[in-house]
Amino acid sequence: LLIKTIMYFSPHPDDEMTSAGTLAKLIKNGNTVYVVVYTSGNKGSRDLDMTSERLAWIRKRENIEADKILGIPEENIIWLGYDDGMLEYVPEKELCEKVCRLIRKYRPDAVFSLDPGSNWMQWHKTDHRMSAFITVDGARAAAYHLYFPHQRIYEGLQPYTVTDYFFYDSREPNYKVDITDVAELKFQAMCKHVSQFGKGNRKYTGPEMDPADKERIRKRVFKKDPDGRIYEKFRRLQESLSF
Repeated sequence: LLIKTIMYFSPHPDDEMTSAGTLAKLIKNGNTVYVVVYTSGNKGSRDLDMTSERLAWIRKRENIEADKILGIPEENIIWLGYDDGMLEYVPEKELCEKVCRLIRKYRPDAVFSLDPGSNWMQWHKTDHRMSAFITVDGARAAAYHLYFPHQRIYEGLQPYTVTDYFFYDSREPNYKVDITDVAELKFQAMCKHVSQFGKGNRKYTGPEMDPADKERIRKRVFKKDPDGRIYEKFRRLQESLSF
């Protein structure tokens, strides 16, 4: 069994749920998964009694518990901590440097990112747009030692080239993963995000999800293709994204 390292770049503390089945399957097969979360998710609530500080704490706990179900330990979640909705206003060089450093440090065999698009830019909502582009920009920079050379000089981080990308939430999928056998894990993980998926977004009353919301998520997760299987779809790109 060839053990590989996977890095998953997520704009918010719940976006890896898009690929939760694939991540669970990777971990079951012995791979190591790291999740990089760009923002704290500290704005995404319609509860008028909620504060940004409390929401950030709630969403961090939800993410830790959800990822634990998939097999991702808390120490494998990397929090960059930017404000929700503000990622596009962070200096791009700062973000690119951070992604480049993480790629060089962890040297992943595959990177998961929102899809920036192939021939045309794909539209995403705020934070998702910046995440899609800055992830591949940082990964490309990681391959060349003259980008952010201080990382090599002072930290010993050598250049590293990523050659396998799985772009999620893609309008141009060309690759699918059968998650039928881990769909229950995906469902359980999604149910941990009470503040986001259902009534808890309008009025947060605690960490237990409303039964009606659970049922709605169950129907969504267990929706089958015509062949009777459940899939997650990606645009897979196997090249270096170099010049």
